[in-house]
Amino acid sequence: MRVLLIGAGGVGTAITRIAAGRGFFERMVVADYDASRAAAAVAALATEGAPATEGAPATNGGAGDGRRPEDRFAAARIDASDEAAVAELLARERCDVLLNATDPRFVMPLFRAAHAAGAHYLDMAMSLSRPHPDRPYEECGIKLGDEQFALAADWEKADRLALVGVGVEPGLSDVFARYAADELFDTIEEIGVRDGANLTVEGYDFAPSFSIWTTIEECLNPPVVFEKDRGWFTTPPFSEAEVFDFPEGIGPVECVNVEHEEVLLIPRWVDADRVTFKYGLGADFINTLQVLHQVGLDRTDPVTVPGAGGPVEVSPRDVVAACLPDPAALGDRMRGKTCAGTWVKGTRNGRPREVYLYHVVDNEWSMREYGSQAVVWQTAVNPVVALELIATGAWEGKGVLGPEAFDPRPFLALLTEYGSPWGMRED
Repeated sequence: MRVLLIGAGGVGTAITRIAAGRGFFERMVVADYDASRAAAAVAALATEGAPATEGAPATNGGAGDGRRPEDRFAAARIDASDEAAVAELLARERCDVLLNATDPRFVMPLFRAAHAAGAHYLDMAMSLSRPHPDRPYEECGIKLGDEQFALAADWEKADRLALVGVGVEPGLSDVFARYAADELFDTIEEIGVRDGANLTVEGYDFAPSFSIWTTIEECLNPPVVFEKDRGWFTTPPFSEAEVFDFPEGIGPVECVNVEHEEVLLIPRWVDADRVTFKYGLGADFINTLQVLHQVGLDRTDPVTVPGAGGPVEVSPRDVVAACLPDPAALGDRMRGKTCAGTWVKGTRNGRPREVYLYHVVDNEWSMREYGSQAVVWQTAVNPVVALELIATGAWEGKGVLGPEAFDPRPFLALLTEYGSPWGMRED
């Protein structure tokens, strides 16, 4: 397998560090608009060495297969919005698959470029939504992923796979949903993805652990809920607050409705009466996002501001991003754990059952082993696992598919082999 990884930020760099310890691919080209960032991600592999994933035999990519990271990785510059240039790079490097590690603005140009080049495609966030013009907090407008699913027939006809939403959330959370349906329940009343953490960042009152661009998008858009007898509908941001008790010492965290891909993906392949996504944000975090919205700093359309050489057009959201610390650089200041998981309520053998399937990453561990903070590492490990399953033929498919469309057992087994086991709590 030959891979084009586009995006060398926190998640993209973590992907290279995880993948370097595996042998399922022949070559990975790391491309970014900032050529120096792509080069730094590749150079670090040669100087630091690749962490050997736990339990990985040499034939499957563990330490000892004789290949140095610098022999398998290369850096390139690319504009992710330039479809023709991306397709040309895919062809020139003879890449079988494009792995998108950019923010959601670039999903569609990269998605189309991969199709044009005859490559498979993976991403961790899907095409953007647009609220309903008249009833944004009651009805869906354009939903997350709608633009991608509209082209599913083209991908099927080309006999190529677009595996969408295969990070941690969406991604591992969707694998958990399919595993619960296949192995743990006869009927499912509700699938609720619940994300919480006890992470703190020394020296900052407000420092998101993930891209602020993505954080604003998902937190301030109308959240989507699915109900079998109603379909998809929306609610106001931060609605339906509940306190959820997270495992491994994180404890109770207040969670609220947030727009997220799982609600749009899970009902396509898993039979459930209701699907929700709730995020543990905290009152201070929510208040900051609401203030950004009130003063228009969450907007993406450019505004004109004075500049040294004359008027300059700039996106307010990009200004916010530029003023905040880089999430990838927060690891040394970060303390605590992050938890991604899927709570499922239903019946088994005629009796009520509730379980929480989860994955916890301790920031101290991810920094020590990979030099990546917990949130970006937890996001990055899952597409690498998916790539390996595709490369070995354990996962096969064509068209536009979510993680729920595949057998969850090989994914969960391989995730454990990577040295990052998952857990289950019977509630």
